[in-house]
Amino acid sequence: MYPHTAFTGFRGKRLHLGVSGSVAVVKSLELMRALAKTGVHTSATLTSGAQRFITPLAFEALGAAPVYTSMDNTESSIFGHLEPGQDAHVFAVAPATANILAKIAHGIADDMLSCQALAFNGPMVLAPAMNPRMWNAAATRENWQKLKDRGVICIEPTCGEMACGEDGKGRFPDVESISLTILRALSTQDLAGKNVLITLGPTREYFDAVRFWSNPSSGTMGAAIAVAAWLRGANVTAVCGPTNVWLPEGITRVDVGTAREMFDATTALWPEADIACLSAAVADYRPVPYGTGKFKKEGSAGLEVAFEQNPDILYTLGQNKKDGQRLIGFAAEASDLEANAAGKLTRKNLDMIVGNDVSRPDSGFGTPTNAVVIHDVTGATEAWDPMSKADVAWRIWDWMLAL
Repeated sequence: MYPHTAFTGFRGKRLHLGVSGSVAVVKSLELMRALAKTGVHTSATLTSGAQRFITPLAFEALGAAPVYTSMDNTESSIFGHLEPGQDAHVFAVAPATANILAKIAHGIADDMLSCQALAFNGPMVLAPAMNPRMWNAAATRENWQKLKDRGVICIEPTCGEMACGEDGKGRFPDVESISLTILRALSTQDLAGKNVLITLGPTREYFDAVRFWSNPSSGTMGAAIAVAAWLRGANVTAVCGPTNVWLPEGITRVDVGTAREMFDATTALWPEADIACLSAAVADYRPVPYGTGKFKKEGSAGLEVAFEQNPDILYTLGQNKKDGQRLIGFAAEASDLEANAAGKLTRKNLDMIVGNDVSRPDSGFGTPTNAVVIHDVTGATEAWDPMSKADVAWRIWDWMLAL
């Protein structure tokens, strides 16, 4: 789990996890661990094929309850084949073999897992794992399309070398992607239909071919805001400065390098956005370029660098804000945090500003946590103690939706 996906507010949400017979079954334990950290409670069902790779005790040891196996296992209830449909908010099968895909697609109910799937009428997530030839078989492709047409949330397998030695599409999807897809299915879709624009990370302002002016922003806070909005149903576009921060495929990513590139990309996207949250640490100034090559100290009496001002992205969006659009800014400060943040809220025509003290060891650049102060256009303000950046992001959207 990445720092920007470490959400903890899913206590009370319930998942039923189906596990079918694939060598990738061990990855389902990683999935359980990731979801447990968010607060999700998981029950599980292992097919007979899955039990040849791993035992039910492994899932019980990680907190899964109850864990079902066969139809004649009545330790929990004689109606175990119905219980997930009565109790779970989301049903996931990961890994899903070609066999279980076919059963779910055609309503076959001849074991515990297929019965539970047939009796479940809520959101269902399927994450396949199988040999590439089985994945590419006409029957599997037809079943997969039938499931998608029915509204099942279908995560495509990935490409690579398989346990059998073959290479192709059929590998179990990335656990992080599956986990977030499940969390999205569990989340209230209160941002559904909204176009959300995020900026994140640093910018790099080059002096010569190899040297640049920048800052230590990792993009973690902005990535958390983007992921939180996506989990809540938004159509998210993230304009990313130079950072390798991971984002789920459901988020549209626009990579830029300099402040001027970020300005061009963001201002072009702003007219179609409902909400923008600009968390990027944009360089206010850029060095006047030395030239197209690399500056050499040999033969030079010294180095003097002149700077010129970059365009103000946040101010520009604030001046071009239409009725109904909402704009959130960030203020990274080392002193007078509240006064500086409140002033920026007014000067830049924002609806909300998030100020954080970057001089603290538990807040700001390069940390998994943030301590922030919030100001909004109504005059409301609140200070939040340090918490994970993912949880800060979630609460930012709670606040914005309440405005």
